[in-house]
Amino acid sequence: MQKNTWPRDRYTGPGGGLYTGPGGGLYTGPGGGAYTGPGGGLYTGPGGGLYTGPGGGLYTGPGGGLYTGPGGGLYTGPGGGLYTGPGGGLYTGPGGGKYTGSCENPYHSNLPPLKALLDYLTRTNNRNLLRQIEQHLA
Repeated sequence: MQKNTWPRDRYTGPGGGLYTGPGGGLYTGPGGGAYTGPGGGLYTGPGGGLYTGPGGGLYTGPGGGLYTGPGGGLYTGPGGGLYTGPGGGLYTGPGGGKYTGSCENPYHSNLPPLKALLDYLTRTNNRNLLRQIEQHLA
């Protein structure tokens, strides 16, 4: 697991992407996907999910959550956030971003929680990315 990433699957139990307790993707405490402090998914500083610089969840370059190349949050190839195969953000099996069950190694991403991401893209009028994400969410 990379530093400053959070579970992004659809599991609501402990360690899941939709879990609000410690270690969850929607946890508001330190290190959580919905944490506003350093290292959190809603943090706007370096390494945060709402950071637009290198390594941030809203960064469009290599390693960023909005990067469309290998390893990026919007990459459609193996391991990418928009990949439908094993390990991808849109995979429905264990370890995938759309998996709803308990998993030893859940899908992780440095993107902020979905609502925060969509709010940001709407605020910045980024229609291309909004369309791309909405297309894959359907």
